[in-house]
Amino acid sequence: MAGFLITFEGGDGCGKSTQITKFVDFLKDSGVEYLCTREPGGTEVGEKIREILLHSKADMSPETELLLFSASRNKLVEDVIKPALEEGKIVVLDRFYDSTYVYQGYAGKLKVEDIKNITKFATNGLKPDLTIVLDLSYDDAMKRKSKDEKLKNLDRIESKGEEYHRRVRDGYLKLAKENKKRIVVIDATQSVEEIALQIRNVFLNKLRKKK
Repeated sequence: MAGFLITFEGGDGCGKSTQITKFVDFLKDSGVEYLCTREPGGTEVGEKIREILLHSKADMSPETELLLFSASRNKLVEDVIKPALEEGKIVVLDRFYDSTYVYQGYAGKLKVEDIKNITKFATNGLKPDLTIVLDLSYDDAMKRKSKDEKLKNLDRIESKGEEYHRRVRDGYLKLAKENKKRIVVIDATQSVEEIALQIRNVFLNKLRKKK
């Protein structure tokens, strides 16, 4: 595959959506072909699964969440991501399997080995070329939420509480240590422009190395 897959990760309130928008604007200005999509979602099937995962009032075990996320992921990889990469596009993905390791694994207490096996099957071994993790403490995230009306309406996963979300952050930092060549952690307390510049520089460096 000649394209480049960059994924954006981070806990609740880290500014991920803002930085994805900034990065996509950069790609537009650069005149390169790109595709931007999200997880769960990105396909008709995936969007229906997203609605269940994020807004259903029914209780779900971590196992159920894992299998639903994986079903949506498989559809997105096969129908959207792989074809775009084969066309040489830059694929920008809002969350990928690292979220599953963190939310259902480190925070949700599923065995990481089980997640690895199911993830490998769901993605057919596809891995990102670069993963950006926007790191923000739980306390800083809550301060942001208190000031932004858009962030006050929590979905089912976002509303799981302080201890859960502290484990989410710890999980991302653990993954980053284990995948230093792929995952880059960026301090999300910096200004929007500072973060955007760092992401662009990391991306361009990785892109050059891949070529």
